[in-house]
Amino acid sequence: MKVLLIDDHPLILSALQTVIEGLGDDVQVIGADSAAAARRLLKDSQEFDLVLLDLQLGDASGFDVLDEFRAAYPALPVVVISASDRASDVIRAIDQGAMGFVPKRSSTEMLSQALKLVMSGGIYVPPMSLGHEVPSEPVPTVVGNPRLQQIQQAASAPGFQTPGSLDGLSLTPRQTDVLALLLQGKPNKIIARELGVSVETIKDHVAAVLKALGVSSRTQAVLAVGQMLQRQPDAQFSTWRSPA
Repeated sequence: MKVLLIDDHPLILSALQTVIEGLGDDVQVIGADSAAAARRLLKDSQEFDLVLLDLQLGDASGFDVLDEFRAAYPALPVVVISASDRASDVIRAIDQGAMGFVPKRSSTEMLSQALKLVMSGGIYVPPMSLGHEVPSEPVPTVVGNPRLQQIQQAASAPGFQTPGSLDGLSLTPRQTDVLALLLQGKPNKIIARELGVSVETIKDHVAAVLKALGVSSRTQAVLAVGQMLQRQPDAQFSTWRSPA
């Protein structure tokens, strides 16, 4: 397992590297102290299995880097590791395609569990209130992304409820495949191509999956599944599916 760790604080970079390498003898961590250094490393090597990204970088916004990496390397999972634990930041990172969000204040054990979950194909979001208890703090204004306020409002809507368990969703095998690809951030057209069915069929499956989860958007689906996987650490659900 080859991990790219991006953080511009030398002490934090070193500490996180030690923790992550302690996850297993086969874990190799390559550190990058800037977005520019990370770009060079990814350009020179396509062998990374996971990217850990700090949001506060000296030479770039972590959110911009997340967008960039998800577009350039769609099959490479990115986990945000941040000093922030605001609900708005968690929701924004997940909406932009992060496969996890781990606050830096998390314990070593929690960090280890979160990364193991993502490495095994799961998705991790920190414990947070997703219903009416979510603080109504404003989402930072971002040029070109006016959906962010709507996303947070949707995730904090009273009707948004997290199902009790993955098993309780009663999804068909095809719907489970659609959910897995949906959680990767793939649009309906790409999901349809990978599964060899029509876009209209995928729309029907997506609607059924969202209904089963009790949510109304993909971002809410990611948050809901992340919360369920935290409560079910032994659940066998991977977001990384091979096309049928």
